[in-house]
Amino acid sequence: MMNKRRRNVNYNNNDLLSNNNYTIQKFCLQHKNCSGTSEECLQVATNVTEQKHHVTREIRGQNLGICRGFRGCTLWLTGLSGAGKTSIAFELEAYLVSRGIPSYGLDGDNVRTGLNKDLGFSQADREENIRRVAEVAKLFADSGVVAICSFVSPFADDRDMARKIHKDSDLKFFEVFIDTPLAVCESRDVKGLYKKAREGAIQGFTGVTQAYEPPETPDLVVKTEGLSIRQSTQRVIELLEREHVIPRTLRDSERVPELFPVGAKKAASWAEANNLPALAITTVELQWLQILSEGWASPLKGFMREKEYLQTLHFNCVLNNGETARSNQSVPIVLSMNDLDRERLDGVSAITLCYDSKPVAILRCPEFYYQRKEERCSRQFGTNNPNHPYIRIIQESGPHLVGGEVEVLERIRWNDGLDQYRLTPNELRQKFSEMKADAVFAFQLRNPIHNGHALLMQDCRRQLLERGFKNPVLLLHPLGGWTKDDDVPLPVRMAQHQAVLDAGVLSREHTVLAIFPSPMMYAGPTEVQWHAKARMNAGATFYIVGRDPAGMPHPDADMYPDKNLYDGTHGARVLKMAPGLNQIEILPFKVAAYDKVAQKMAFFDPSRKEDFLFISGTMMRGFARNNELPPTGFMEPNAWRILAQYYQSLQKK
Repeated sequence: MMNKRRRNVNYNNNDLLSNNNYTIQKFCLQHKNCSGTSEECLQVATNVTEQKHHVTREIRGQNLGICRGFRGCTLWLTGLSGAGKTSIAFELEAYLVSRGIPSYGLDGDNVRTGLNKDLGFSQADREENIRRVAEVAKLFADSGVVAICSFVSPFADDRDMARKIHKDSDLKFFEVFIDTPLAVCESRDVKGLYKKAREGAIQGFTGVTQAYEPPETPDLVVKTEGLSIRQSTQRVIELLEREHVIPRTLRDSERVPELFPVGAKKAASWAEANNLPALAITTVELQWLQILSEGWASPLKGFMREKEYLQTLHFNCVLNNGETARSNQSVPIVLSMNDLDRERLDGVSAITLCYDSKPVAILRCPEFYYQRKEERCSRQFGTNNPNHPYIRIIQESGPHLVGGEVEVLERIRWNDGLDQYRLTPNELRQKFSEMKADAVFAFQLRNPIHNGHALLMQDCRRQLLERGFKNPVLLLHPLGGWTKDDDVPLPVRMAQHQAVLDAGVLSREHTVLAIFPSPMMYAGPTEVQWHAKARMNAGATFYIVGRDPAGMPHPDADMYPDKNLYDGTHGARVLKMAPGLNQIEILPFKVAAYDKVAQKMAFFDPSRKEDFLFISGTMMRGFARNNELPPTGFMEPNAWRILAQYYQSLQKK
């Protein structure tokens, strides 16, 4: 009776009733001349006004899900029964949710047990089924969710209607044809529907007694025959990546742009460099040149021109792609010069940059501009205190800056026995691919590793495994550029890190130990964005940030009650909001301290705070200098021995 009642829908447009605050229009489902009392006559409101939300899609994108950005859209999976639509939809849903992207699968059978349980399978009912689902999917998409609809939806007109519903609301809609041959679908026949249709028990079954209209111009065709569910799902993931709905994954074959000349151009660049006016650069500037050349700061193609410099100082971003896309760049990467060099090089078209009297790069089409050091320092560090170690470097630099694209003549090597650890972003991406990593979580540190650090990294891997990742890989990435004088030198830290790996505190199988070549600026929440952005360029999908990253004691110890330059919580909080970091998820970690009862590092429990000891850097250095052992379980013994020997060597000087 339901199918018969729904098949022919007639509208009596002149039949209006008043009901409280609404105007009611009767829709007769069978008879043109209807008294309005028939069960077959529906009444619906006509003078309804759409109410606008107070929350915009941009705001939803900033606050909904872990992976920031508005990603609401609808994927419409169509195909024969048994084609694999639901399997792909639910596999995709799990993939997206594990990566912090809100997603929900709307399945045909599930919808018909609830929302559409009053509908049959006549043509009219099928049309209404699709209309309702499309409207629901639109609401999901508008809320910022990736709605995944898996419906046979055999008629092209119905699918076009679903697309139009989204288009009218300015929402992305992707029609995905799960193209599986009828014979394959019938061989799967998990529900036994094809068998019943062949026996005549089911009438109007798509593919048997009712035609299926394949999409003529779908957004994607997935041929599932011979593919696993995961392989088929990967095709849909790639579509979402191409359409910039979700961030690209490590599987991406694109290389980070490097700034080295290749092939015949390399010899020509060397010859040109030997005939250009030269500008000497410092060790710290050479480290920044390495950063630029290897692609850590991509899309930067050289030392900043004034426009990029201002964008960085005032917005923590640079604009690229025709000034429509923003890339996070929170710290200036600039090259200074003195008055004499500025006057000498005025009007030249290219400059050879030299380090230790050796050509290292060509800077083209130079742009000279004045360096207002107080403005730079105040915006970057929140202070212009001359006792800040990196501010001191800036104050000692020249009064002018020069920007321009660079060609770095060859890869920068330091020949200190550690170059094998200085993997470029592209080399790291290749390494992760070889390890078959499906997630990479980076840990930034400039200090020795104690067991509290190891606990955080171990717990991060555990969380990612629980979220559905199969092989999360740790990028243990100590900072390897300039640091202040009282920090532990890089060779000591690398030996100490190796000892931690040798002892199995961190698994070598799931860890890549490499050096991040950036100088350290001690710029707190501003600098921590740079640390995350650079690791994102290297393929990291997760970034661990703890308390007071990139911070230090205030040069004026009486300035703040906690004596620190930056609030310890601001680094993690800023990273969650920072623009241009949508492809990396920020993982704030818990506070770890020494549990005196368990005699090991553990996550701090405020309910028994008297059982915990916070071992500061000052306390640790005191143990080492006095040849005292720290509490058992604080640090791997061989790693401690390396650290203690270093501090004791300072006592002998």
